[in-house]
Amino acid sequence: MIITKGLIVADPWIGYLLDGSKTWEMRAKPVKFRGWFGLIRKGSGAVQGIARLVDVRPPLSREGMLATFDKHRIPAEMITSGTVAKWTTPWIISDVRPLSKPAPYRHPYGAVTWVELDKDVADAIALQVGRLPLTSESANTSPASAPATSTTVAIQEASVMTEMPTSAPKTSDRLIGQVEITQGNIDHHHIYLRSFFDRFPEDAIGGSNRHQKAARDVTVDWGGGDTIQTDLDGAKQFFRARGWIRTFFEQNGAQAGDVVEVYEAGPYAYRVRMRPR
Repeated sequence: MIITKGLIVADPWIGYLLDGSKTWEMRAKPVKFRGWFGLIRKGSGAVQGIARLVDVRPPLSREGMLATFDKHRIPAEMITSGTVAKWTTPWIISDVRPLSKPAPYRHPYGAVTWVELDKDVADAIALQVGRLPLTSESANTSPASAPATSTTVAIQEASVMTEMPTSAPKTSDRLIGQVEITQGNIDHHHIYLRSFFDRFPEDAIGGSNRHQKAARDVTVDWGGGDTIQTDLDGAKQFFRARGWIRTFFEQNGAQAGDVVEVYEAGPYAYRVRMRPR
């Protein structure tokens, strides 16, 4: 698949997308497009990375904006002052991958949001990222309608069965614990955090059922797209929300004896990753 669209994003927001600390790009209105696109740093004249637009949600109230800082990274003072009063529609971004070498492009006059990328730019990106997984929601170029080029054929032949890797922990993340999973964990979709449970904030730890939910949630980035908002079950000592864990195990081909690592990415923010075998 060749990426033919680029989204212009200003600093510092593009930096937050590229380093994985932001998963919502706030815009003034929704968009019908879904799929892979290039991330263009405003004013740079180059594509800095690639990402996938997976969803667009309804506009948020001021309270909703304030409650979701961890997703969009817009400071409270910008929200309460009305500076970003128009930018309340979340575009949900997934699978961000920075390019090791930014790909220059020719900026068309008047383009302020989307840019159609020329073939040479698309090929330059493809040479770096290889073959992206084609799904019904992520393809932005139809294989039937896009003519094959020598570049795209070479890329596909060299990268058959290659998939986009989940984002790795950042260098600023702090490993707080690791746990060897059992077949029971895999069958029942949970990850015990007992050996390092005391490293989670007390106000994010609730009781043994949903009626005893904690005062605060934590954000869990598990490498699969949207992050998860959940508190922790203080009795069983695991993340209360567990629907994502089944997919996490499946995507990583989890087996009994594998090790799950939990990193602290910031206040009330964590990354869960499977240690490579």
